[in-house]
Amino acid sequence: MSTNKNFNMLLAGFGGQGILFAGKVIAYGGLMDEKEISWLPSYGPEMRGGTANCSVCISDQPIGSPLVVNPNVFIAMNLPSFDKFINDVEPGSIVIVDSFLINKKVERDDVTAFYVPATKIAEDNGLKGLANIILVGKLFHETNFCTEDALYKAVEKCVPPRKAHLIDANKKALQLGMEA
Repeated sequence: MSTNKNFNMLLAGFGGQGILFAGKVIAYGGLMDEKEISWLPSYGPEMRGGTANCSVCISDQPIGSPLVVNPNVFIAMNLPSFDKFINDVEPGSIVIVDSFLINKKVERDDVTAFYVPATKIAEDNGLKGLANIILVGKLFHETNFCTEDALYKAVEKCVPPRKAHLIDANKKALQLGMEA
């Protein structure tokens, strides 16, 4: 996919997996490249442990609605989210699955699926809790939704000052995702 594509992304998983943070990094990546962006979080009733998802749009054109109903990119970090949204994905889309947490394959043949054991990769590399950013790295590798420079700047922007010590770990997670 080229960078002049309109991306309508849906990221979904459990609260506490960093779904909204991952969406924010993606959105800032687009922003750093001066694209039109929107970021819309959605929580289940329980927050942490419940379901969380977010819609991210990156476009060269003004964005009509921030709500993504039929994504052309879908990142799933848990089985309930995978089951809930997989049939809403547009034909020709990219689907990225944390295959360590979701023991299921995409049964559609009209989408391109990538299976990344992101949670295991994170744990094996001392990056517990950064499976979300590993998946963002994979997404970047497959779509180039922004420039690499913009992606690293987005991480620097999104990691709060009190957690600045985690910037390098997030950048390492991106690298691992790009190589996955």
